[in-house]
Formats: sequence, structure tokens, C-alpha cells
Amino acid sequence: MTYSGSSIDPSKPSIARVYDYLLGGKDNYAVDREIGDVFKRDLPGSVAIAFANRAALTRAVREIAKTTGIRQFVDLGSGLPTADNVHQVAQRHAPESRVVYVDIDPQVLVHGRALLEDNDRTRVVAVDVRNPEGIRTHPDTVEMIDFDRPVAVIFSAILHHVNDDEDPAGIVRYWRDHVVSGSYFFMSHFRSGNNPETVEAETVLQQTFGRGRWRTDEEIASLLDGLEILDPGIVPASLWRPDENDALDIGQKRELTVWEHLIAAGLARKA
Repeated sequence: MTYSGSSIDPSKPSIARVYDYLLGGKDNYAVDREIGDVFKRDLPGSVAIAFANRAALTRAVREIAKTTGIRQFVDLGSGLPTADNVHQVAQRHAPESRVVYVDIDPQVLVHGRALLEDNDRTRVVAVDVRNPEGIRTHPDTVEMIDFDRPVAVIFSAILHHVNDDEDPAGIVRYWRDHVVSGSYFFMSHFRSGNNPETVEAETVLQQTFGRGRWRTDEEIASLLDGLEILDPGIVPASLWRPDENDALDIGQKRELTVWEHLIAAGLARKA
């Protein structure tokens, strides 16, 4: 999610491209790497945060595709394509799955549409996440998603870029009110650690993009009001339903780093 105009501006940093850089991607410019290097230098666990978040998203999509009848996903603020995108994970386990990606970063749109050109069960919609009505009623969304059936709504690492005065809870509430019972919501979010690392990271984002809000577990859970938060609740992303080998590693070999505690994840269901 970015707030620049409709064309790619290599002189201004992009949240999506900085994230791409932290994940080891190539779709970024010098200005993005400069910001990314601030995180790598001053906040060396930033890369771990990015990977922990992406891994939790992959596990959540896999879980939904394998254990529920949901076959349609709306990925809000999807960012630049990486390995194991939502449609790839979902369609691996349920080939009939349909996915709408939502972003307004011009480079995300270019790369996303190129990636999905031959996939007739996906669409990329250029609408701001703060305009949920525009997303839901967009012709491509209407073509791809049947809102009379359960939907998986993905808020992966996006709502922490929505400031309090932009009503992030209202965004979630809109989607909660416009999907049917049995729909799922996955959310990951920067998690306040009440420590210097949190303060520094929040300062960098605010100074660079004018946005970036760390929230407590309670604040994150409140964004999901009216939904049933499923086990294990709102927890550090690395601890959200880890794969067996990861669970063994976390449980027996090491404690989470302070950085891994700074990204939380949770899955909720509309009853």
C-alpha cells in the first residue's frame, strides 16, 4: 500500500518496494534500498519480521484452503509478488480458488498483472484499502468474488500502515458486515513491544511515509471486534500455528528474538 500517484516514481520510497527489498526481492530502487538499509542497520531484526510475517500468511492461506470450504480470497494491500503468493498457496491445495489482490502502488499493479496474466482465477484491483466499498463493488471483484458465499479476507501487514484517524477498525468492520457467516479474516500487524526497537522502527516509518502504527495485542484484537478469534489468538507471527519442524525449533532450541515479537498474527471467523 502506498499513497503516491498513478505512475511509478523511482525518486520516492514505496512501502511495498522497501518490503520487497527486505525479503530479498529485486523490484526496488535506490531510494527504497536506502530506507531498507536504515532498518537493516539500525533495526537488524527487520528482515526477520518480514519473513515471519510472510510465513504466517502462507500457513494461514494453506489452513483455510485445506480445512474450510472457502475458495475465494480478497488480499488487501497485497504488495509486490513474492514466492508463495496467496493464489499460489490456495490453488496448490484447492485449484478452483479465486483471488482478488488489492493495492494502489503502481509497481505492484504492473508486476501483479504480469504475473497473473495467464491465471483466469485472479484479478488485481487498484483501489485504496481505505475505500472498502470501492474494492467490494469494483467490476473485477464482482466478477471474481461471490459475496453470497464465505470469503477469506486478508489483512497481512497492512493495517499498521493505516493511522488511527483513518479508522482501521472501521475498515475491518465494513468487511465483517459485508461477508456472510463462515467467512475468515487473517490479520498480521506490527506488535508493540514497549521497547526501544519498537519506538525506533515506528519513528523511521512515520518520518519516511507519514504512517506506521505499532499496536498492542489488545488493540490488534479490537480491530477484529465482532469476530471469533481462533486459537491460538493474537500471538507473535512465528508462534501462529507453526509447522511441526518450526514448532520444535521454537519450543526446544531457542526463544523468539525481540524482533520476532514485533509482528503478530491472528485468524478470526464470522459466526
